Formats: sequence, structure tokens, C-alpha cells
Amino acid sequence: MTKMNNKLLNCSISVSCFSITLLFLVTSCVTNRKTTYLQGGDAAADSTVTVTDPAYRVQPTDNLFVRVITPEPKWASMFNLMSENVTSIASSEQSANLISYPVLASGNIRMPFIGEIPVAGKTLPEISATIEAALADFITDFDVTVSLVNNYVSLLGDVSNPGRYPIYKEQMNIFQALAMAGDMGDYSDRHRVQVIRRTPGGTVVREFDLTRRSIIDSEFFYVMPNDVIYARPMKGKFFKMNAFPFSVVLSTITTFLLILNYVR
Repeated sequence: MTKMNNKLLNCSISVSCFSITLLFLVTSCVTNRKTTYLQGGDAAADSTVTVTDPAYRVQPTDNLFVRVITPEPKWASMFNLMSENVTSIASSEQSANLISYPVLASGNIRMPFIGEIPVAGKTLPEISATIEAALADFITDFDVTVSLVNNYVSLLGDVSNPGRYPIYKEQMNIFQALAMAGDMGDYSDRHRVQVIRRTPGGTVVREFDLTRRSIIDSEFFYVMPNDVIYARPMKGKFFKMNAFPFSVVLSTITTFLLILNYVR
């Protein structure tokens, strides 16, 4: 009877160990379906909003760098103070504030001699045209370029290199932004990526799915200045294979079985 009980005990222990190991393997399994981008799907099933104009529209608290190019020294020196240091914009926010125009709560920027110019809600080309119209009464030969100073996107969560990165080109898409951070991790939930975005109506938090091709036609495909993109970890990441000490667990179980056999 004792031998039978020992056999049943050993069998129970073996089944339990196998079940625990199987559980860890299942919870740590990451399939291609979970990690592959742009898999397709019905666009109508997505909750994203289709947009046709991905251009950023300037908002209060933004900073604009304005350069007036003209052969007339008087006007060039008036509007382009410290413009030779424009390369420092990307490396120093303090210096950027010195050579840029802040967008006031009123939605205007205040430029020397010509006064306040409305810019809120406009794209950079539209702002250039507005400034050119204001300068036309004073300068005959000139050109205006406008760029955004606070042009960054922040990537947080389960990405290889979280941090804040400059938006180095117009219409940078979400995949180019993720590439700067070394892509999302193997255990990042691509079905539920979140973005914190500043809008004229206030800051909003939205969620989107990077595994669907319909993301290309959505409001999330192009990143906007000051976007914060958060990559959520999948459920069960705690049990992933490369983090859980399986060798220690198996060694402990083996030692326990040896002691059990020795005592028996």
C-alpha cells in the first residue's frame, strides 16, 4: 500500500511540474500574428478617423522660427537677429527660445515693426504666406521661411530605446518614429498602441492598432509635434521565456524529486 501511495505521489508531482512548465510556455508564446505590422483587415471595422490633411496646424505655446531673406541689409538685420545660430535649435531649447517667436494665447506672434500676426490654426506654408502679405508694404524683394522649433515626438513603454526624438522631416509616419526608438519590443501590444496628442480642443488620449493596414489612412499614421506614443506591454509579459528563471525552477524540482526518492 505504501509503494502504491509513493507512486501516486510521484505521479502527482510529475503532472504538477509538467503543468506549471506548460503554463509558462503558453503565456510566454508570442506568435507572428501578434508582432507583424499591417496585416490587413476590414477598414470599416477600425475606429480610426480617416483624414486627408496630415499637416500640423500651429497652436498656442508653439515656437516658430521665422527667417526673412532679403538683399536689403536694414530689413535683414531687423528680422534675422541671431539667425546664423539656427543650427542650435535641435540641440538647445534655451537657444531656440532666443531665436524664435512664441505663439501667444491669443494665437498670434509678435514680430518687430509689423506687430502681431495671427498664426494659430494655420499650417507653416499658410503662415509664410500671411507674413509675406504683411511685409509686402515694406519690402519689395524678399522671401520668408517658417519652421517649428518644438518639433519632437516622445516614445515610451515597451520600445527598445524610449526617449524624445526630433521630427526631422514633414509628414513623418508612425513607423519611421518607431524606427528611431529601435522598434517596439517582442512583447509590446501592437493592437493597443496609445498616443497622447495636443489638439486645439485640449489634450486627448487615443488608441490604435498597428497590425491593420487601415492605419495608413487614419489620423495616427503621421506623428504630430509633441505627440507622446506609448507602447503597452502584452498581458503575461512577466512570464516571458528570457526573463523567467526556468533553469533554477527545474533544478529545484529535480533536487526535490531526488530527496523524495532518497527518503523513500
